[in-house]
Amino acid sequence: MGEKRTAAAGLVSLAAVFALAGVFFPPPPGAAAPLPPVPGQLAAEAPDGQGGPLPSGQTLRLLLPDGQVALVGLEDYVYGVVCAEMPASFEPAALEAQAVAARTYALRRADSGVHSPDAQVCADPACCQAYTAQDPESWGDQGAVYAAKLRAAVADTAGEVLTQDGALIDAVFHASSAGATTPAQAVWGGAEPYLVSVSTPETVETVPDLRQERAFSDQELEALLGSAEIGAVTYGDWGGVSTVQVGGRALSGQEARQKLGLRSARFTVERRGEVTVFTTLGYGHGVGMSQRGADLMARAGADYREILAHYYPGTTLERR
Repeated sequence: MGEKRTAAAGLVSLAAVFALAGVFFPPPPGAAAPLPPVPGQLAAEAPDGQGGPLPSGQTLRLLLPDGQVALVGLEDYVYGVVCAEMPASFEPAALEAQAVAARTYALRRADSGVHSPDAQVCADPACCQAYTAQDPESWGDQGAVYAAKLRAAVADTAGEVLTQDGALIDAVFHASSAGATTPAQAVWGGAEPYLVSVSTPETVETVPDLRQERAFSDQELEALLGSAEIGAVTYGDWGGVSTVQVGGRALSGQEARQKLGLRSARFTVERRGEVTVFTTLGYGHGVGMSQRGADLMARAGADYREILAHYYPGTTLERR
């Protein structure tokens, strides 16, 4: 999911990041001829191995990278999002939680009219969610196993969405946090009662790539930030950067992250000789469900309902 207000909140494409490890209403009345299926998409099989699409009473008009708009069944679309957004090696409960979050996000996004009138959602993770029409069976030796696992995660949660007071929530997600997630207000300025900071289990021991360093020369900082003078850094109670002083002006942690291309806004700054080193923890905007955290919770015995209730507190899981 990309860097945007209704994103999840802001993922880079995990399809590229995770490689092989690991949103739809009926067309409006009077729509023209039916849209074609996604080119090259294989119909997702039912968990029992019988062929045919995953069960869905709804469809979405999906804007593809080539500009074409295709009509896709809701559950087939969710399957394509889970394939692209979360490693197939993750625990089934984490994949199920991802399916619910993706379905909820897609339906809310489709209802927003952002892509009207031709499409309801797109396959751009910087706008909606990452999506792939490539079936995991083409991934190699474990492809068929991964495909069955992903199909089961979608089929077992078919139709399930998260709501609050009867309305679909903004079910944003990100790759990983460290100790605590980030409240939505710190990223987008608007608060949501279910997008608050909650604990998350990732540590540098459990997620080897959680900590990353990036060094910048003074020339690079001047080009990216307008100054190489990095001053005081203040932190929010969730552990992320609230503000950082740059050349006498204050940038928010998210602004600094975006300008510098950092993995997260949870960072420290250190001068080492001729360079300034930013050390980050986590990956993504940090709001909503942490995918790595969901996997660790699943490995500890939590089911997808518990994972969703933890990362989106106060919400209701219902079937539509």
